[in-house]
Amino acid sequence: MAYKITDKCISCGACAANCPVECISQGEERYEINPDLCIGCGTCAGVCPVSAPEEASEEA
Repeated sequence: MAYKITDKCISCGACAANCPVECISQGEERYEINPDLCIGCGTCAGVCPVSAPEEASEEA
């Protein structure tokens, strides 16, 4: 399941720098994950200092 980045994001870039498929980019207010490219590995959640990346719900 793909991940999404919540409002907790402080735009530090740790997630983007560590993403193995390079699906994270700087958005207007925070970093964003392209759900079509995300492989759901959880690397972003593991390196984020504020726990901003979370698994996206199926309803989203």
